[in-house]
Amino acid sequence: MSKVIVFASPLFLLLIAIEFWWSRRVLLKTAPSGSSNTLPKVGYRLNDTLANLSLGMTSQLFGVLTRLVLVGIYGAVYNSVALFPDAAIWSSWQGALLALVFYDFCYYWQHRAGHEVAVIWAGHVVHHQSQTFNLGTALRQPSTAFWVGWIFYLPMAVAGVPPVLFGIVALVDLLYQFWVHTEYVGKLGWFDRWFCSPSNHRVHHAVNDGYVDKNYGGILIIWDRIFGSFREEDVPCIYGTRSQLNSWDPLWANAELYWALWQTSRQLPRWRDKLLVWFKPPGWEPVDLDARLKKPAFELRQVSTFDPPMGPGLMWFSGLNFLALLGGVLAVLWHADDMSFIHAAVWTTAISAGMWALGAAMQGRLSPWLVLMVQSAALATVTSVMGLLQWHYLFKPLTIAAAIFYIASYAHSSRPATSNSLRNSLTVWLIAALAFSALGDVLLMLPGNFFIPGLLAFLIAHLCFIALFRQTTSAARWFPNRVALLCTLLAGAAMFAYVAPGLRDPVLKAAVAVYALVISLMAAQAIGRASVLRTEGALCVAVGAGIFMLSDSLIAINRFVRPIEMSALWVLGTYYTAQVLIVANVLTPPARQ
Repeated sequence: MSKVIVFASPLFLLLIAIEFWWSRRVLLKTAPSGSSNTLPKVGYRLNDTLANLSLGMTSQLFGVLTRLVLVGIYGAVYNSVALFPDAAIWSSWQGALLALVFYDFCYYWQHRAGHEVAVIWAGHVVHHQSQTFNLGTALRQPSTAFWVGWIFYLPMAVAGVPPVLFGIVALVDLLYQFWVHTEYVGKLGWFDRWFCSPSNHRVHHAVNDGYVDKNYGGILIIWDRIFGSFREEDVPCIYGTRSQLNSWDPLWANAELYWALWQTSRQLPRWRDKLLVWFKPPGWEPVDLDARLKKPAFELRQVSTFDPPMGPGLMWFSGLNFLALLGGVLAVLWHADDMSFIHAAVWTTAISAGMWALGAAMQGRLSPWLVLMVQSAALATVTSVMGLLQWHYLFKPLTIAAAIFYIASYAHSSRPATSNSLRNSLTVWLIAALAFSALGDVLLMLPGNFFIPGLLAFLIAHLCFIALFRQTTSAARWFPNRVALLCTLLAGAAMFAYVAPGLRDPVLKAAVAVYALVISLMAAQAIGRASVLRTEGALCVAVGAGIFMLSDSLIAINRFVRPIEMSALWVLGTYYTAQVLIVANVLTPPARQ
């Protein structure tokens, strides 16, 4: 299945490119139409298209992790209760056609439940979030819908449709639906009456009154006509969801509605309603709900297009960065059948982190250098876990190099909230901290026993972090939060006591003791800084410092107490998380945090 997606991807991209070219021709010939209650047709937007494709890539990666479970469930039902498992019809073209129609019928009910049950909609909503409708939208797929979707296809297993045939017709049904996501194919007469067509599916994606929750069919639209969910396209469609996502973040796109349901559930006073809100239709509220908790009614004229500005440089960076991520996804999909679950999960996490960073850049939340830092950190971690050491030795120093370039670019930018002298001082301390961190990375990678020199390099880096945090704190004391100071010192002492029996060399024991003291003081300084500044950025820095302590503790335990399974994943994952949190937030002026 994964290899089929790899082979199909160039065709998908070619068709998207052709539709993009055609949309440009159409837009050049026609002036944008719009009024007080409609949005202009925009054809393709780079940020929206990359977000759509990123969500499709994320869905395929998560599909690698869940496919075995879903196939296993279907196979178990088929092997235990199938009524006609050996029927000759399943080996004929008539049987294949029957299986396809059977699948499409089950798909109709799965799709309908995805719109009429809030918790299922929370997964399916990803496919509807785009405010444009084109072939790129077809590839915008959820990563969390798998947990319940399989239930609707169990009747096929009970009937005896072989698992291989089930997989084939599922793929055919999915591929068919690609072409119906376009505005450049009009009504098709008799075809529209029987099949899901572009006109029918445009209605399905629209938020107009009368269009919502209509036209669920995958291949056949007759299911909608039979079960009363059909609607003809008769007014221009406005696309998206009634509760706009307003984000290019693929991870948030998958989690946003689950979070909203959780928040709504918490606010409802009765336990019965707290449960019902998950299973009622989306947007359901108790009739006697306090007016202060009620959500405002949807009005089409209030819909606005989410389109943060992107300059030419950011557009080029985003496009090229996406192509690199796409190459990584296709490589993982090509080798997915030979990967262990753990390795597939590590690759999925690393690439998802890269796509999250790209989405943040397109929204102006991360600079390109920070994006490269996050992506290089993810690759340094995954290549270490996979044993690809030649690549690990490349990406590990590149991560810190990207961070230093980010700080240098920050220093030369205009930051009116920070004076030039203070900004220069902060930049020096942060670059020094990163440089000594890079030195420590290199020393720990070199063959031979360079642990103590590496430890010394990181100790100096933490001293630089302490000086940096001190200069960005307005308090008179070095450690303004005495409770945090006491707690971090106790945590550092406890960790040292735990690893001390494994430290045979007195010099090594003294070095580790000093290091535990310094890292504890760094965490205390960061937490005290957060308690004074009370900003989101300062809190992120404090969390990063705490994670730094955790990472160093894992190194000590793995080296001196007992080996930790997949230690590279946990050590490097926490180390780079800490570095990213600190670098991305420590220089941000309080007014902007």
